[in-house]
Amino acid sequence: MVNVSVSALSGPQKVTILLDGDQGVTIDDCAELSRSLTEVMEEQGLIGDNFTLEVSTPGVDKPLALKRQYARNTGRRLKIYRNDKSTLEGKLSEVREDSITVEVETGEGKKKEVNAVTIGFADIEKAVVQVSFK
Repeated sequence: MVNVSVSALSGPQKVTILLDGDQGVTIDDCAELSRSLTEVMEEQGLIGDNFTLEVSTPGVDKPLALKRQYARNTGRRLKIYRNDKSTLEGKLSEVREDSITVEVETGEGKKKEVNAVTIGFADIEKAVVQVSFK
């Protein structure tokens, strides 16, 4: 499981659960968990009678939350938002216990360079996979 949130807006409460796994998550996995959780939540009255439960997988716009998600996205482009409010974009080339290495391109044409930049997980506010349609 990656994230659980409960909305407190007016009307029925909405419980959203985002699932992720190393082997992927199928729609059947989401449906099975949804049925099981709905049953338990209704039996035990955890939220009340009026709620909506949504079980899905994180979309491509969701930030990476776990180290294993970084590892699974090695070779893909990331946009990294650092705690110091700077941003960095590059290809994820390595994931270690406490940091990642990103290949960042600078310059253009013959002056283009690729530099490896290592960033500690503690310095990352969020990182989002960049989808390319090329």
